Amino acid sequence: MQPRGKPVGVHQVLGEAEQAAVRQAVLDHRPCDVGLSGQLWTRRLVGELIEKLYRVRLTEPGVGKYLRRWGLSFQRPDKRAVEQDPKAVRCWHEETWPAIRAKAKGDGGEVLFADQVGIRSDQVTGRTWGEKGRTPVVRRTGNRFSVNAMSAISTKGRMHFMVFTESFTAEVMCRFLDRLAGHFDHKVHLVVDGHSAHRSRKVRDWLAAHPDDVELHFLPPYSPELNPDELVNADLKHSLPKQHRARNQAELAAETRRFFRRRQRQPHIVRGYFGGPHVRYVLDQN
Repeated sequence: MQPRGKPVGVHQVLGEAEQAAVRQAVLDHRPCDVGLSGQLWTRRLVGELIEKLYRVRLTEPGVGKYLRRWGLSFQRPDKRAVEQDPKAVRCWHEETWPAIRAKAKGDGGEVLFADQVGIRSDQVTGRTWGEKGRTPVVRRTGNRFSVNAMSAISTKGRMHFMVFTESFTAEVMCRFLDRLAGHFDHKVHLVVDGHSAHRSRKVRDWLAAHPDDVELHFLPPYSPELNPDELVNADLKHSLPKQHRARNQAELAAETRRFFRRRQRQPHIVRGYFGGPHVRYVLDQN
């Protein structure tokens, strides 16, 4: 059987060079960068760009055919802080992270990524089925309370955590480091963000007193997507409201601990956090 119909590309309004130019403009720029309105590309805006460049007016379905032919799809964009330094991120990928892994391997240590998260009682996530035109109602306590947690995960699928009710401070960080060091008989290379508690004098003094237990490494500023432990936080906030609605702070803390203990028994899920769409880390073998 031979393909029927016109060959692909016959009678196209835009030539190959013109199509390549429009495709590259969509990938490299926002609409507002090229004199259009908005920051996200739609079929209408791509059509306006084509008309602006080549005086050719296409329908939205026609623009969609071009976009699909170019290998593009309609996606939810990822967010990046405007303060982020691309050079620092590139340096992390090419130099800092390989150096941390090599150092940990050389001294028989292990690399973990850590982050802190807050969970509120009035947080509602997820969806439920209901009658059309009538929004379902979720009953919850009118009291507002919260708990905080600190977790650390390794490329081997291990997870360590601590749940606390006070604010995250240098004292809390030192307590977490004490507990973390107690779980290992080798050195821990802990990767964290630039939170003020992580860089505080108390934490520096603790690290100086325990040079063979823990060494801190810092991610580039404004780069949460480089920390796989951020996916743990998202998983926690997505999972908790689906299980049970806590009526007080003690119940919320208990639910949070149950979530972390469940993930501790699921190393395959923990390893999956390192294979997210933002950055992929090489997984170590157990």
